[in-house]
Amino acid sequence: MFLKDKKSGDLVEVLDPKEMFNPASAKMKVRFQAGEEVGDPITVNKSGLCFPSDEALPRCWLDTQYRVKF
Repeated sequence: MFLKDKKSGDLVEVLDPKEMFNPASAKMKVRFQAGEEVGDPITVNKSGLCFPSDEALPRCWLDTQYRVKF
């Protein structure tokens, strides 16, 4: 699956979807897809990513308390 880095606008390949879906994990391993060569895997904050359409990631992927209402 591919997401987009909000800061640079580059696509990133998600290496472990379990990290992406886990709201307790604030970071995940990705590989940047900018330029001719595929980048090395790096760890980034999920909050700095969005879908390629610029839509935000679902709250249930980012917040462990997404079902709690105050």
